[in-house]
Amino acid sequence: MKYTQLGRTGLKVSRLVLGTMNFGPQTDEADSHAIMDAALDAGLNFFDTANVYGWGENKGRTESIIGSWFAKGGDRRDKVVLATKVYGNMGADGEAWPNHDKLSAVNIRRAVDASLKRLGTDYIDLYQFHHVDRNTPFEEIWQAIDVLVQQGKVLYAGSSNFPGYKIAQANETAARRGGTIGLVSEQCLYNLAERRAEMEVIPAAQEYGLGVIPWSPLHGGLLGGVIKKEVQGGRRASGRAADTLADPASRAQIQAYEDLLDKHGVEPGEAALAWLLTRPGVTGPIVGPRTAEQLASALRAVELELSEELLTSLDEIFPGPGPSPEAFAW
Repeated sequence: MKYTQLGRTGLKVSRLVLGTMNFGPQTDEADSHAIMDAALDAGLNFFDTANVYGWGENKGRTESIIGSWFAKGGDRRDKVVLATKVYGNMGADGEAWPNHDKLSAVNIRRAVDASLKRLGTDYIDLYQFHHVDRNTPFEEIWQAIDVLVQQGKVLYAGSSNFPGYKIAQANETAARRGGTIGLVSEQCLYNLAERRAEMEVIPAAQEYGLGVIPWSPLHGGLLGGVIKKEVQGGRRASGRAADTLADPASRAQIQAYEDLLDKHGVEPGEAALAWLLTRPGVTGPIVGPRTAEQLASALRAVELELSEELLTSLDEIFPGPGPSPEAFAW
């Protein structure tokens, strides 16, 4: 496994992040434990979750599965850089009691204690704001985080799904307060097929020293060889991937992508991950394996070297917006 620093911090993390969103809804507890063991054995030390994972009436289930894995001992907790998130409504029926969601100081306090209990640990390495809260000023948010840091419950704070200007606003507020390190990471939607983050989010993250943690690196399976799998009678596309393939022009683009990688003898999903690892500012993409086989494929991407010819061809199929601010102006 290869490692890097998380943004401007001294925290060393693996170039792949183990996403746990499938633990519970699609992968049972025993298989989830096996995947985490395999990840740790491979040197993958950065695990990402969220308080709402498990979904519906099972919100919090994913954190509980991780907690039961930590409880097995073997220095599991000490070896893991643990990231979770706060913002979502934790009510099973979708209705939040006032102050039981978003980023008010009272909800942050309540949510972190609940996550710690489910996770079976006394601290969270990276506590992430899952979305922007337009109603809570950053002064209040940082005051709440400062208390948690002083209590030893949280070590670092990060954002998720923040636009560039909110990253700037958050860290400028932290700088004015003094003594607050501010955001150290941003978790955003970023992959070959979705490169809008290059316009503002990634430049802002680089300017403020945030590590970029892309989610959905295969764009809902679209970049994982979806057409080839369909032809071979495998798992059919669903969700975002199915919607994209319904458009003839988009389907032709994905077919060109798969044909290119077949020519180079590279698996599409591994190439998509390896491409992200070449991008400026990227700490590591989140991989969310449902099975041990999917984890093994993701791990191979860390060692995969993409040639300049292949990188150029990928840019031709999936052109990015170009450098910022030129992409906005001309």
